[in-house]
Amino acid sequence: MGGGRDEPGPEDQDAELRQVEDLNQLGDRAESAREHVSGAPGAARGAGARGDTDPVVESRRRDAVLLGLGHALAGAESLDEALDMLSRLQAPDFPLDGQVVFGVAGKFLSALGQSGFRSSGTDQTIRMPMTTHYPAVDVALTGRPVYLNSPEDYRRRFPVTYPLSARMGRQSWAFLPLVTEGQVSGVWLAGFGSRVAFTADEQALLAQAARLIAHWMERTSTDEAELALSRGLRRSMGRAGTSFAGMSMAARYMPAAGGLVVGGDWFDGIELPNGRLALVIGDVQGHDVHAAGLMAQLRTAVHAYAAEGHRPDAVLSRASRFLAALDDDRFATCIYIETDPSTSVMRVARAGHPHPVLRMPDGTCVIKHVPGGLPLGLAPQEDDYPVSELELQEGEILLLCTDGLIETGGHDMYSGWTRVRDALSPGPGWDLEGMADRLIQAVSGSPAEGDRGRPAPVNEDDIALLLLRRETGTPAPDVPERRLVLTIEQDRAMGVSEVRTELKLLLHDWASPDQIDTATLLASELLGNVLVHTDHAAAFTATITGELGNRVLRVEVTDRGDELPHQRAPGELASSGRGLVLLDILSDQWSVRPEPEGKTVWFSIGEASGGGV
Repeated sequence: MGGGRDEPGPEDQDAELRQVEDLNQLGDRAESAREHVSGAPGAARGAGARGDTDPVVESRRRDAVLLGLGHALAGAESLDEALDMLSRLQAPDFPLDGQVVFGVAGKFLSALGQSGFRSSGTDQTIRMPMTTHYPAVDVALTGRPVYLNSPEDYRRRFPVTYPLSARMGRQSWAFLPLVTEGQVSGVWLAGFGSRVAFTADEQALLAQAARLIAHWMERTSTDEAELALSRGLRRSMGRAGTSFAGMSMAARYMPAAGGLVVGGDWFDGIELPNGRLALVIGDVQGHDVHAAGLMAQLRTAVHAYAAEGHRPDAVLSRASRFLAALDDDRFATCIYIETDPSTSVMRVARAGHPHPVLRMPDGTCVIKHVPGGLPLGLAPQEDDYPVSELELQEGEILLLCTDGLIETGGHDMYSGWTRVRDALSPGPGWDLEGMADRLIQAVSGSPAEGDRGRPAPVNEDDIALLLLRRETGTPAPDVPERRLVLTIEQDRAMGVSEVRTELKLLLHDWASPDQIDTATLLASELLGNVLVHTDHAAAFTATITGELGNRVLRVEVTDRGDELPHQRAPGELASSGRGLVLLDILSDQWSVRPEPEGKTVWFSIGEASGGGV
């Protein structure tokens, strides 16, 4: 192992051995940890102690612990404190009871921090030449980890230093490189009180822990201004719940595990003149210091544009040009909502961001398809950010989130949406904080007992989320009501497809699939009539009332045209004129209602009638 290195002289070797002996004197903390795991002072932990532990459950428990450690290490004030936090990985089948971090400084290794070791009553700094026949030196020189799964293995590979390491009774050792800025800057020693086989899973766990230590060390050398920026932004976007007149809000921010304190995700609630409110959520590409800096500037710019009174589309257009001027290599996604809490009417503009999710009073969740433009910064001269109008009904909850909530754990948009829906649907609608906690737990929490499926994921991306609920002070109806309200403009014929999609989601638990097809067909006909035969937008409303199994769907389509529709008898080759005929045949009831401006055509279908196409 040490071929090609200068051999140390007898005096140097004695000094090196004394330094290694200092490292191997067990401290009180580690002895206490041994007693906690084994149940008795000095009790040995062999393979038998691990026989009753399910390895799958233990592996997933350690994954969850690693996630928590990634966040906890961000607040560690010293390396010793960071190593103490890593001792949480200790378990009967992973008997970690001592750690040391060595730093590489020229031709020497020096001990920078420790947990479970102590010096032998002196304050002498541990410093060894790079010619020492010691595993940490080999790791520092080669950049490859060294795993010693038994005393015999240690004695065979490092006979000079083994006798000193063997005095403390440890049975396995792991030495891993700490890489910062692309080069080996240190070595992490992990000692174990009983033998560890160092399987592929255990090596992966140790490698991840070493990366956490390296990230911590790299952060401590980061410019203080950048670190202050990260911590300040984290405080401003932490666990928050804010109430505005007529609105309640819950928010969460979770940084990527083991990454910076804050990355590129952000959210904001901005009070505007005349009692209005702006809600913003966005994601700057990346989760590093640069992303955090860009995010801070972009967040400030969006806040300023909003305060100036610009429309949602103008805010995003200006923000896109601002980001492009700052950095033409990074982009950001964003949703900007301007709302009047007294009416809950929302004007929404979207820049490449995931669509919002609507939770109805009975727990049904649907994705609200909102037209959008390109991400901010990609095309600074592109100012096409269409504005949509939504109305948040009493008891409804709107979820805005970044893609980390959806995709963490290797999910795609489909499976990630399913996970979000399953976490958002249960529970009372008034408990926004509980919903926010369930959403975060679904992504990053410990696996449920007995769950042997997908391991608890370590979130590789930042997560930000906002939950918004309309408050009116009136009691909720005894029978939950679902309501869908959309507006289809003349130049957005594709909106008809979005209506069909959302109507099917609204009817997701309807008893008859045929009736779902009937409802989407009739809705398409009514919307098509408006878009083809008038020059006006179509206002679409769908409402479900009643008890499960005996509910009624009522669909209304309103436009400002003066001409009332008339039922005709189209010929076999006619391309139009069948809409009202289909209404008459397929719906339970239908009618036309004149309005002060325009008209409304409506139909209803009863769940109990069981009809369909």
